Amino acid sequence: MASPVEIDAGLVGRLIAQQFPDWADLPVQAVEPGGWDNRTFRLGDDKLVRLPSGPGYVGQVEKEQAWLPRLAAALPLPIPAPLAQGRPGAGYPWIWSVYRWLPGTALIGADPVDRVALARDLAGFLVALRSVETAGAPGPGAHNFERGGDLSVYDGETLSGIEKLAARIDRGEALRLWQEALASRWTGPPVWLHGDIAPGNLLVEHGRLSAVIDFGGCAVGDPACDLVMAWTWFDGESRAVFRESIDLDPATWARARGWALWKALFVASGQIGGTAETATAWRVLRDLVNAR
Repeated sequence: MASPVEIDAGLVGRLIAQQFPDWADLPVQAVEPGGWDNRTFRLGDDKLVRLPSGPGYVGQVEKEQAWLPRLAAALPLPIPAPLAQGRPGAGYPWIWSVYRWLPGTALIGADPVDRVALARDLAGFLVALRSVETAGAPGPGAHNFERGGDLSVYDGETLSGIEKLAARIDRGEALRLWQEALASRWTGPPVWLHGDIAPGNLLVEHGRLSAVIDFGGCAVGDPACDLVMAWTWFDGESRAVFRESIDLDPATWARARGWALWKALFVASGQIGGTAETATAWRVLRDLVNAR
């Protein structure tokens, strides 16, 4: 979704000068990769500015401002800490956030790490997240693209992707896996989910998971969507450790495979993603449905 304004360091500097003059002298530097839903900039040494890139992501700002401090107290790893909420200005039309900077390198660009240890650490984080009190918390919806909700919302996209790629995947296996995913529902009480557990949202230091970022997709509901790292990044022993440590039933794993299949089909059929994302999508499809 294209932004109606150019979001760059100059814009961030003007917004900070107008609304938070105490920080006006701090340097602003774009963070690469800057993100899709939000554009991200470092402010000085210890702050981070995030601006929604389009109207579909604006609802995430107030949600993170309200809920991240409450989640942080119950989690075993650091998560973003809101410092301030900005308002429209300098030609930028939406609310935005300033967070405390978290040290670490995104897993997607990190040196080799111990995948088994990371699988155990990530599972422990997600188990702790599921245990956080949910009273008053937001359910799935447009604000998080239905993460934690009913997979059937993506039925049309998934079936379209299967047909587009029918010559390169096992169409029958893809349809079987998708129908199996749709056949079950989360029957427990709604639990907290992150909504976008991916290498770009996991920070590592000294080879270990050190923080989890970007909670724009968080909600309470079905946690199956948080398990797709089992195919996008883990394999072999690390996948087995992740699955054992996450402690969820086979039906939830069937829905997790559905989430992984939908996203891989969406990317591989050319809807989104660059070279790295496309390569990951085809790896997932080879794993799940014998893609060629």
